[in-house]
Amino acid sequence: MIDTTQIFNISTEKEFESMAIDVFRFQLRNNSVYKEFCHYLDKTESNVKELKQIPFLPIDFFKSKKVVATKDQEQIVFSSSGTTGQVTSKHYVTQLKLYGQSFTKGFDHFYGDVSQYCILALLPSYLERSGSSLIYMVNDLIEKSNHADSGFYLKEIDALVETLTRLDNQGVKTLLIGVSFALLDVVEEHTLQLNNTLVMETGGMKGRRKELIREELHDILKKGFGVSEIHSEYGMTELLSQAYSKGNGIFNTPPWMKVLIRDTEDPLSYLPDGKTGGINVIDLANINSCSFIATQDLGKKSKDRSFEILGRFDHSDIRGCNLMVM
Repeated sequence: MIDTTQIFNISTEKEFESMAIDVFRFQLRNNSVYKEFCHYLDKTESNVKELKQIPFLPIDFFKSKKVVATKDQEQIVFSSSGTTGQVTSKHYVTQLKLYGQSFTKGFDHFYGDVSQYCILALLPSYLERSGSSLIYMVNDLIEKSNHADSGFYLKEIDALVETLTRLDNQGVKTLLIGVSFALLDVVEEHTLQLNNTLVMETGGMKGRRKELIREELHDILKKGFGVSEIHSEYGMTELLSQAYSKGNGIFNTPPWMKVLIRDTEDPLSYLPDGKTGGINVIDLANINSCSFIATQDLGKKSKDRSFEILGRFDHSDIRGCNLMVM
């Protein structure tokens, strides 16, 4: 069994790689879906000796399989958003405590103790459905902030702006976290000048608006909110950890999470820093499902472990997914 406390105490690359190999072996033995996937690739404990030899499970497996590495009963099932009739991903979480540790320690790593903030959440598309891991995380952070004004807003834009303006004028350290289309709704109706507020977008127009490139979106939001940077959160239903950007779309991961960039033509090969390819995510907090996920996002990585998200594959771009017939 993996000692989960060690996951959040990683401080060096050597410790990360050692833990990643341990987690790979644990999941190879205990996750039947991942075991079968590795079998097709002829990847075993004996021939996987280093991090870049570890196979990454295509994220679409979460749509068709129960991806778990434990016999424990799930405490919650998170599901991804999707249009009517679309198959959604499901993440069976057997240790909510582990998820709570991951997002709380991750937030603290980048922004400090959450109790220092008032948190205002504008996440209508997530609030309007059940099973959102983002809503679970933000709700928990709101409770931990222990601020009387912290809370969710659905369509009350005027009330949100009034609260935001009052808190900012009072010098209260505030985090406004919102889905992109809802933040655009705010700045179309109001122009603000915020000095004590972090504005963080969680991405995606969710079919509500025309997609904008990041630079265009952030420019509109910076002008509308009167802030110098727009922060971003990068997370997904299938993971238990998040990466954050403090501006310019440059993301960083907490010490127990890492991004690799795979070749889009050869998904078992990796690209050097600065080259665009598919994003593979290692999330060691995902111990009870799968920690090695090949996403459908495109991006590139820098030498300092930071990375950018540049878009998504369309289905014609995905290579090597004949293994999905498992």
